[in-house]
Amino acid sequence: MPSSPSILDSSSVLLVGTNEWLTQFATTLESRTDATVQRARTKSKAVGIVQKGTVDCLITEYALGETTGLDLLREIRAETTALPVIVGTASGSEAIASEAIEAGVTDYVALTDSAEQTGAELLDRTERAVRSAQRTTAQRERARQFDAIFSDSRTATWVLDPNGSLARVNQTAREMIDEDVETVIGEPFWTLPWWSQSEATETDVHQIVENALDGTFGNVVIPQPPHVEDPRVIDLSVRPVENERGDLVSILIEGVDITERVALERSLRRSEELHRVTLNNMTDTVLMTDEHGEYTYVCPNVHFIFGYTVEEIRELGTIDALLGEDLFDRDELAAEGVLKNIETTAIDKAGREHTLLVNVREVSIQDGTLLFSCREITKRKQREEALATLHETARDFLYAETHQEIAQHVVDDTPGVLNLDASAVYLFDADANELRPAAHSATMKELNGPLPTVHVNGETLPSYSFVEDEALFFDDVHDADRLENRATDLRSGTYIPLGDHGVFFAGSDQIGAFDDVTRELADLLAATAEAALDRVTRESRLREQDRTLQQQNEQLTALNRINETIREIDQALVQAETREEIDRAVCELLTADDRFRFAWIGTIDPTTDTVDPRAWAGTERGYLDSQSFAVAPSDTEPAGQAAATGEVTTVPNVAAGLRDEPWRKDALARDYLSVLSIPLVYNDLTHGVLTVYAPTQGAFDDTGGVVLAELGETIASALSAIERKNALLTTSVTRVEFSVDDPTFVLSRLARDAACTLSYQGGVQQSTEGSYVFITVEDASPTDVAEAASRLVAIDDVQQISADGEGGVLRLRLTQPFLALELADHGAVFREATAGPTATTLVIDIPDSIDVRTITRLVRETFSTVELRSKQTLDQSIERDLYATFLEKLTERQLEVIQTAYYSGFFESPRERTGEEVAETLGISPPAFYKHARTVQRKLFETLFEKNNLSVTVPAE
Repeated sequence: MPSSPSILDSSSVLLVGTNEWLTQFATTLESRTDATVQRARTKSKAVGIVQKGTVDCLITEYALGETTGLDLLREIRAETTALPVIVGTASGSEAIASEAIEAGVTDYVALTDSAEQTGAELLDRTERAVRSAQRTTAQRERARQFDAIFSDSRTATWVLDPNGSLARVNQTAREMIDEDVETVIGEPFWTLPWWSQSEATETDVHQIVENALDGTFGNVVIPQPPHVEDPRVIDLSVRPVENERGDLVSILIEGVDITERVALERSLRRSEELHRVTLNNMTDTVLMTDEHGEYTYVCPNVHFIFGYTVEEIRELGTIDALLGEDLFDRDELAAEGVLKNIETTAIDKAGREHTLLVNVREVSIQDGTLLFSCREITKRKQREEALATLHETARDFLYAETHQEIAQHVVDDTPGVLNLDASAVYLFDADANELRPAAHSATMKELNGPLPTVHVNGETLPSYSFVEDEALFFDDVHDADRLENRATDLRSGTYIPLGDHGVFFAGSDQIGAFDDVTRELADLLAATAEAALDRVTRESRLREQDRTLQQQNEQLTALNRINETIREIDQALVQAETREEIDRAVCELLTADDRFRFAWIGTIDPTTDTVDPRAWAGTERGYLDSQSFAVAPSDTEPAGQAAATGEVTTVPNVAAGLRDEPWRKDALARDYLSVLSIPLVYNDLTHGVLTVYAPTQGAFDDTGGVVLAELGETIASALSAIERKNALLTTSVTRVEFSVDDPTFVLSRLARDAACTLSYQGGVQQSTEGSYVFITVEDASPTDVAEAASRLVAIDDVQQISADGEGGVLRLRLTQPFLALELADHGAVFREATAGPTATTLVIDIPDSIDVRTITRLVRETFSTVELRSKQTLDQSIERDLYATFLEKLTERQLEVIQTAYYSGFFESPRERTGEEVAETLGISPPAFYKHARTVQRKLFETLFEKNNLSVTVPAE
């Protein structure tokens, strides 16, 4: 490599010959310079290389085989005189040198024996030859240029001497100066009349001349003053001309009349400004190419669509790289001249896809033959696709039957409608007052994490949107005060309320993802979803109403059937004469149709604590024999549970808990799928248990169960009526005496408080105000007892009927039911009671038709401590018949009057109280009292003497 730059570094040197010194010189050239070295062994080969024009210097030896280097020189000079040629010889002579100079050699070198000296000398002479040739060529070129410039009729040329004075002018310059040129030769150039008319112009011209004198090129545009007729504009360019030594020899000034060009440029600038503003602000992009797709013009606004600058567009290559290959058919374009609305897609600098409408037209503008105008329709295409997707979504909504399905459809279709992958739907739970996430996309979970349930208090974004019924759009949700999850990767987001149903949310991890089109589509999607949710809600309510109506109709039908059955049972109860008839009628009527498969009535046996069947009907198939029906509150057959609890027992599904209770297996084997067991209780007295089995689950709903439970009370009442009737017809009774110790019994409590003995001899008056009873006071003042009675809550009112020293009669109005009434409901008679401060004795007559154990159980359930003291059988046929016949004839008022008169001592002799005093006690007038008394007496005598044919035998005198 050369140590310092050489003129030969960029030159090509041709070495001709075969001598050793040429080879050594080639090595010297390659080692000291970057010159290109070519070799030729013969003259013809050398001439061929020279003719190619790739040689800057030729070096030849004198002897070239059959010819010489001088012959080569002469042939080359016939072609060119500019190529430097050096001839070297080791045996030179003056004759050869003269001949070489005559042939036009550039240099002649006599070689020495020293190879190094020869190489150095040749290298030096070669550099001088090349440099001289280049200088000569440059001078010749400048001369030609000067002559061309000076002779150019379109350019005015002035030549100034080194002092800036005018030396020469061409014809064009002469015509520009309106004075004789000879008069201004030798004058300073800036004082010429053409530009000395303006001080500013003269200064500018003077300045560029001064700059040229300093060796600097200059340029200035000189306009003529406006007052000059037909003013012109001259473009002056000034350059110094130097000789080879760098000395200034002259100044060349060229002037071109650019008046028309300036006018055109001014007009063009205005036009270009208009087009530039238009092109920079229009949304369409215009591109122009040649037939090969190479750009000849790129619109400045190309970045609007593609994001590239003009330079970057050109660097992409042909237009196929931008718009794709096979965009149009060239033959079709040739036939049509223009192809419109070709839809294609293109990728911008950021990698986003754009949909374009391209028009292609044949043109002939400069080198361009094809003009492309591209219109961005990405948003419109997205909107069309989004609307199509939204249409499909709306169609899917038509087939959705639940809010959950609609929520999932919204999430699934959000990417197609909004081009957003993160979305969710919250549904409102009115019972919990919460927004629950019903559906969400996988991207939503990735960016935000699990969605929590939102309390509807307006403090979070979805809650606020729902409560305020306001759509919220955020370019960056992190700027929102109500953002709950600050760690979310979501940036853009929207919350749109779905009416009363919930909130739709969609988002992106990019800021500013919602433009006007996306917002409009989000509103449309939410509105469509809201309408679908409204429809589902309405249809759900209608279906619910239909189901409710159907259930009500079924319940009403079943209830009507039950009511019809109950009416039939009521009729049978009225007509029944015995308990057996009632039991049989109830079971048969309940199983008369297919609603109930089996029914039976059992009696509770207190000795064995079981329910013993006494009547049944329907499909029994040995079921009663397979069970023991133990009385227990749980883990037993429903009849035993009802007997133990005294409450209705319902088993809606016998199959449930099949292995826990053995009776269920036997019941299922007989298609007993649901069971209802009803205790037959009237006035706290149990007449057994009615149990009904149905072939369907849930056959005993709330309404049916209540109606059948009421039927149980009706049946018990009828059974009680039968017992009372039988009691009235029974002449034999069992008189039972009990000793009780219970402070809650009103007579016991009053006897203890008053420290006396009280006796009740039967008789109760029942009225709307309460129950009235008469008690006889012993060993105490009736007044003191009445005062003690007034302090008891169980006694509402006290009247003193009579008083006799240490005793008397009181009438009490009780606030609670009296035992006599409960016993009467079951056919027993509360004959008498004696209560003292420490003990109370009860006497009850029980007809033979009544089970003594039933009355005993009733007494034991009424009082805490009961002791059976005696039991005897009595015949009261005549007494009971007269008593019953007499009571049937009296009204309640008549019975009250006569009882009060009796206990007041009105019938004693002498009378303890007068009729007027009794009337005052009863609150009636004396005539009314006497009238009631005579009526009762007449009815009593009528019963004794007329209806019973009683006669009195009078002994003969």
